[in-house]
Amino acid sequence: MANRDGFKEQRLGPVIRRRSRIQRGTMDQHLLDTRERAAEYVHEDPWRVLRMQAEFVEGFGALAEVGPAISVFGSARTAPDSDEYARGVAIGKGLVDAGFGVITGGGPGVMEAANKGALEAGGLSVGLGIELPFEQGLNRYVDLGVNFRYFFVRKTCFVKYSQGFVVLPGGFGTMDELFEALTLVQTKKVTRFPIVLFGSEYWGGLVDWLRKTVVDGGKAAEHDLDLFHITDEVTEAVELVTKETP
Repeated sequence: MANRDGFKEQRLGPVIRRRSRIQRGTMDQHLLDTRERAAEYVHEDPWRVLRMQAEFVEGFGALAEVGPAISVFGSARTAPDSDEYARGVAIGKGLVDAGFGVITGGGPGVMEAANKGALEAGGLSVGLGIELPFEQGLNRYVDLGVNFRYFFVRKTCFVKYSQGFVVLPGGFGTMDELFEALTLVQTKKVTRFPIVLFGSEYWGGLVDWLRKTVVDGGKAAEHDLDLFHITDEVTEAVELVTKETP
């Protein structure tokens, strides 16, 4: 992806490649692509494990002293002049005022909005980026940033260093984070972990489907719908996600 100076740039973990040095594919892609010859995996996978281990060490080391924090998720495509972006800023500020740092995926859109709100409120603004083919880089409101190669390492850090999630309207990546968190809470892998869906109009259809199809079809229990809250009010979102924290 072109950076602000107009030339192509690729971020691979802590490494930045530009112009002719840009590599094709990502580490996740190479790890999961079964089209590679099996014999290559025999020789390469042990080294990949070491790289994964190093990424955990780097992430844990950088985030160890973050303190109480809430992760805010949402679409990278949210326009800066939208009401949704403004609410993201307000949520970031509200979380800082409540005594929490803000963690996002470090990208544009809702993530940028929450980081901006946290920074303007004088709190800690954290971004956990990810290596992607269409690399975007960390937004300018991030004070502490970590770029990850592997999604599963990044997702572990989101849960490990957050006391709860606020989830604004978003796409597949947002859904991925949401349902992983719900699964971890449902299976009691994590406890006292509030999850707030912000925007009843956006999330209403999903909640109705969960209730009428998943629960009524016997694929989940009625009380599983109590694993999350839904609201349209910034103040309520902040209160809901912070009141259940240790």
